[in-house]
Amino acid sequence: MTTEMTMPRRGAGPGGLRLRAAVAAALLLAKLKPGRLRKVLTRLSAGARPATYDQTLETYERVVATSRKCAGWYGCLPRSIAIALVCRMSGTWPDWHAGVRNAPPFQPHAWVAAEGRTVGEQNVSDFRPLMKVAAGGG
Repeated sequence: MTTEMTMPRRGAGPGGLRLRAAVAAALLLAKLKPGRLRKVLTRLSAGARPATYDQTLETYERVVATSRKCAGWYGCLPRSIAIALVCRMSGTWPDWHAGVRNAPPFQPHAWVAAEGRTVGEQNVSDFRPLMKVAAGGG
């Protein structure tokens, strides 16, 4: 067996180069002020097709497997941005949301949805969306 047969392709699999680059970019974008972040994501989503639920769920799982920071509850913002960026690399875009808890205590949260369903999150109904970036720059 040759090395090429046993080694995964660069950029393939859960921790591929493109995926890690998207996570790194998401960690930087997560530091932007909300209005600026929305503008950047809106530009990035321009011209993209809506992502399917299955594609977005697979991307969610890959992002969580690649980044410990994105896997935790407090990693919701970079996780949601990374998912959107990875989907965008294939020409699609999930609905990206940011919002706050409906009742005290105040708590921000960010998530993605596709085909009208929330991807990889539980109890999002407890949150009121304040921002949404949909496919095509909407």
